[in-house]
Amino acid sequence: MIDLSGYSKELSKLFSSSENILLICHINPDGDAIGSQLALYYFLKTRGRNVGLMAPNYLQEFLKWMDGADLINIFIKERKKCRKLIEEADLIVMLDFNKSNRLGEAEDSVIASRARKVVIDHHLDHGNFADLIISDPSKCSTSELVHELLCEMNEVQFINKPYAEALYVGIITDTGNFEHGSYYSRTYRIVADLLDAGIEKEKILNLIYNNYSADRIRLLGYALNKRMVVIPEFKSAYIFLTKDDLKEYNHVKGDTEEFVNLPLSIKGIYFSALFIEKDNFIKLSFRSKGHFPSNEFAAQYFSGGGHLNASGGEYFDTLNNTIDYFLKVLKENGWRFEDKM
Repeated sequence: MIDLSGYSKELSKLFSSSENILLICHINPDGDAIGSQLALYYFLKTRGRNVGLMAPNYLQEFLKWMDGADLINIFIKERKKCRKLIEEADLIVMLDFNKSNRLGEAEDSVIASRARKVVIDHHLDHGNFADLIISDPSKCSTSELVHELLCEMNEVQFINKPYAEALYVGIITDTGNFEHGSYYSRTYRIVADLLDAGIEKEKILNLIYNNYSADRIRLLGYALNKRMVVIPEFKSAYIFLTKDDLKEYNHVKGDTEEFVNLPLSIKGIYFSALFIEKDNFIKLSFRSKGHFPSNEFAAQYFSGGGHLNASGGEYFDTLNNTIDYFLKVLKENGWRFEDKM
């Protein structure tokens, strides 16, 4: 846990001295990326600042209901407009990522910008691509960190309803509704304040977790029945989905969200992986229970990273070869399961 007072003062100076502020989230934005981005947006708008919003690519379907989501400019859809936003910004705030390649196609334009650059994040191992990096891995989400910074500089708990909803979405999605992640009593106190402020908890939970298509439910059933493999000797399990699987069930962005968590509900399983076949690589998600470092596993073997119990990576090979490599790693290392779980 870091002392936020100095960071909040520096951030406040940057906000007050900037004419055009651009907020950017990471590629394939999740609930925390959009939640932290929109929460900071609503704060800055109440302070009369000129603020733009940008995402490298499209939002997941289950996040599009959020107030302000329609204001987020999508780089791969509006490249000319987004490059202009980057060029005109004198302050760029990047939220919820630790490496510049998470900017996707926008990376070169952002790096070349003369604007002051700030990163607000809760991941480890940051690259050197910003003038100010504010990172606290003890926070459950970047949304929580944004809120704590704003409280430090303003003593204002909740700006308005869209701010409170965005904050809540960021917290619950990055913890799997408090099933994983790094969170402490302070997080629960923030959520209690959000409830006191009048957020509609049931409505938000339904929009996040009960707002999928029938095809998504069928894909989930197929994944668990036909594509899940349990490896009891390594206290692990994995799910794999091919491009044809996704096509057959009319997959849209966000449909496989949370699939990786489900094998952890099996007795004796402490580590879970999800393999998604893409055009030129395999996308991997990892989840774990206890002290098993899924982030170390992801970083060492799959060019990834993340948090202790929630991480991801990628592998540039076929799906079958990727799974074979994953199994080889488990067999050769055992990953010290008895020590870590």
